[in-house]
Amino acid sequence: MTDYAKAREVAEQARETEWTRPSFGRQLFLGDFRLDLVHPAPRLTEEEIKKGDDFLRALRRFLQERVDPARIERDSVIPDKVVKGLAEIGAFGMTIDEEYGGLGLSHLYYSKALQLTASYSAALSALLSAHQSIGVPQPLRLFGTPEQKRRFLPRCARGEISAFLLTEPDVGSDPARLSTTAVRDGDSYVIDGVKLWTTNGVVADLLVVMARTGAKISAFIVEADSPGITVERRNAFMGLRGIENGVTRLHQVRVPAENLVGREGQGLKIALTTLNTGRLSLPATCAGAAKWATKIAREWGAARVQWGRPIGAHEAVANKISFIAATAYALEAVVDLSSRLADDERNDIRIEAALAKLYGSEMAWRVADELVQLRGGRGYETAESLHARGERGVPVEQMLRDTRINRIFEGSTEIMHLLIAREAVDAHLSVAGELIDPKADVRAKGRAATRAAGFYAKWLPGLVAGAGQLPTSYAEFGPLAQHLRYVERTSRKLARATFYGMSRWQGRLEHKQGFLSRIVDIGAELFAITAVCVRAEEDSAELGRRPYELADTFCHQARLRADALFDRLWDNNDGRDVRLARLVLDGRYMFVEEGVLDPSLDGPWISPSRPGPSEFEDVHRHIR
Repeated sequence: MTDYAKAREVAEQARETEWTRPSFGRQLFLGDFRLDLVHPAPRLTEEEIKKGDDFLRALRRFLQERVDPARIERDSVIPDKVVKGLAEIGAFGMTIDEEYGGLGLSHLYYSKALQLTASYSAALSALLSAHQSIGVPQPLRLFGTPEQKRRFLPRCARGEISAFLLTEPDVGSDPARLSTTAVRDGDSYVIDGVKLWTTNGVVADLLVVMARTGAKISAFIVEADSPGITVERRNAFMGLRGIENGVTRLHQVRVPAENLVGREGQGLKIALTTLNTGRLSLPATCAGAAKWATKIAREWGAARVQWGRPIGAHEAVANKISFIAATAYALEAVVDLSSRLADDERNDIRIEAALAKLYGSEMAWRVADELVQLRGGRGYETAESLHARGERGVPVEQMLRDTRINRIFEGSTEIMHLLIAREAVDAHLSVAGELIDPKADVRAKGRAATRAAGFYAKWLPGLVAGAGQLPTSYAEFGPLAQHLRYVERTSRKLARATFYGMSRWQGRLEHKQGFLSRIVDIGAELFAITAVCVRAEEDSAELGRRPYELADTFCHQARLRADALFDRLWDNNDGRDVRLARLVLDGRYMFVEEGVLDPSLDGPWISPSRPGPSEFEDVHRHIR
């Protein structure tokens, strides 16, 4: 099937369902600014709010009284008593329904809990989110049978840890190359393969294993102590030093057929659907880190004096403090809005969740980098070293290391760009059809042009012709109304640019990844502006003008970034960069590498996923 045949198939499926569940993000990329889909944001019931607030108080108290984040960083392990304590307060069952022994919290309060935990210990938030966002609870909630839920969810809620096994040593973001197999043998499946970067895998009791059943991928719930499973090593990383992440080998592991999740061949769908809401855990942790960074920036900016003034009074530093504080408020707004949309299951949040993950991870990394710069040499020094010589042990360099992984976890920035771009472009394809198909005949293109013109005329007055449109009134947003008008106007500009790119490059568009990434980044800025305006308008009832001030500054910063991205859509160095990279890979410029030594240790770039029995000692351990 050609790329265009695939595109038409997607378009037809979209037209058949007409995307029955609304999506603010999808409409935004179509140039149709549907503020009514996010404002007023869906609200929780009084009971849900009370339940969430009660748990947050218990979690805060537990973290303050029973967790030593410096010890976790120093020992590179979360003490068993901390894990047990989290289980006692229900932290491993936040997302599990009460009928299965969980707390049944909303997505909003789950995000708030991860935000709080991440601000104190990123390793703890990784433990909890890997267990609930991508581990056993989420795929079972969406695809599990009633019997599977009764068997496994109470165990997860009690604190039996789960892990998600998808990645392999030679398979990253391309699951089509998965080599782990599951062969049916009577009333069981026999699984063989090697899985890499299994977060929680070293201490897990239950595993979600993705394996190939014939030509397609299926998902299985596997007991971690099954014969044939060996955790060959615990991996070590630049950050998140307390996470129990390993390499897991499965050799002739027998799994009961009733442990198949969904149907055979549904594994990839299960993984992707699980990640739709599961991705919201990462922007929540990013928001927590950014909010903590704001506190440190405020305190240090006032305490540190240089040239007779606090450093925060100097413009160069003031710019950093402004960026950190405004971005922290915006990231919380993005997580808040996305979580509320997830709680209202009428919404399709694929694009919103992906945008939140992309934007949160990128902006939190910038915040961490700016905070290190603001702290100067003390930002580069470890908290333990600072404390040992008598100063406050602020773990800024640890935040930088811990935050960096978020641009890779659960879909790298590059993969998120492509995923969101595909969703955005598919929305246009459902309208354009043969109009951009170079193989379509003149009549087919004419019919497609008529359909497209009708659609854009209906939804986007002035989009194709570029004519102006009367601005909508956003008076209730006060000083922020100008920013919502900007989003409305700019979303149409974004849709025009996307449609023009499709028409210009047609089948080659998928290779124009620089263009597509900028399209997505513009959409992310527009989503963030919308979220922060919605949040500020809501917060103003209690906090007065202060939320408006933060939101206004953030929106101006975001608009500058979006406008710069528009300029680079057509004026960039993408072609030269691709040509130069190809020549670098061909070895043309090896003279640049002369005069240095490579400190790398011996070994292949990628270890092959050879099936067979393990040659290593099993390092799997139980929490005691």
